[in-house]
Amino acid sequence: MKPIVILGIFVADTAYRAERQPKMGETILGTSFVLGPGGKGSNQSVAAAMAGGRVHFITRLGADAFADIAQATWAKAGVMPEVKVDRESYTGAAYIFIENATGNNAIIVAPGAAGRVSAEDVEEKAELIRSASIFVTQLEQPIPAALRALQIARAAGVTTILNPAPAASLPDEMLALCDYLTPNESEAEALTGLPVSTVDEAKAAASALLAKGVGAVVITLGDKGALYHDATRTVHVPVISAGPVVETTGAGDAFNGGFAVALAEGRDVIDAVRFGCATAGISVTRPGTAPAMPSRSEIEALLARVAG
Repeated sequence: MKPIVILGIFVADTAYRAERQPKMGETILGTSFVLGPGGKGSNQSVAAAMAGGRVHFITRLGADAFADIAQATWAKAGVMPEVKVDRESYTGAAYIFIENATGNNAIIVAPGAAGRVSAEDVEEKAELIRSASIFVTQLEQPIPAALRALQIARAAGVTTILNPAPAASLPDEMLALCDYLTPNESEAEALTGLPVSTVDEAKAAASALLAKGVGAVVITLGDKGALYHDATRTVHVPVISAGPVVETTGAGDAFNGGFAVALAEGRDVIDAVRFGCATAGISVTRPGTAPAMPSRSEIEALLARVAG
């Protein structure tokens, strides 16, 4: 099987749990703290590798202790790093607030070295991107780098997935390079200006994105599952629950990693959406982001249980 190539960032997640967020000027006591690996591209790479993919991850790191966390995380999951060490910057970090009662989160990302990933960095990995079955990127690294990578992948006939997170305004030229666009509700709203709080509203937003040149849209809908929409069919895939929700922070990354693996294996796209939903369904039952990503056997067991 050809590899999955992912462009994105690694950050060290500093995750704080508390009853609520502090107000400006206020200090409150939290209930827990965890330091661990994060960054959407890194999380998606770990999710895809754990789900059975052969994954290369393109990024930049600093030369520091957080970079050591990155390398150890990828080694454990089986991700093949394609890293430029940037000694003029630092490995990124993220502040994550998690609300005790719901598991919902608010995040600030400081990408550091990965915020300096350039189109030139991508050119250096052009042959790797051309060799892929699936190319995946997001919007945490600079958009020019993501755009150039999508151009290289598309020109080589590689299937492209853009997870447009965090939300940003994107030119139609970039959207037209996407075989699959995978926004969540708020990102779909930002790209279209349309509300996305129901499945029907998601379909309307997905249609608007198709009109901008996207090949197909998968809008992830949290506890409502995911909506797939292309020029010929619309399918709502319900959430696949693996148990009580502990933390939703890495759910979108889990979905994208699982979805990419299933596509790389040649599965029907709706089966790939289900595979992604199962991957996410397991991840939210555990704390953390990359450490919460399930193994291939766990995903298959959940899908078999749901089918049976």
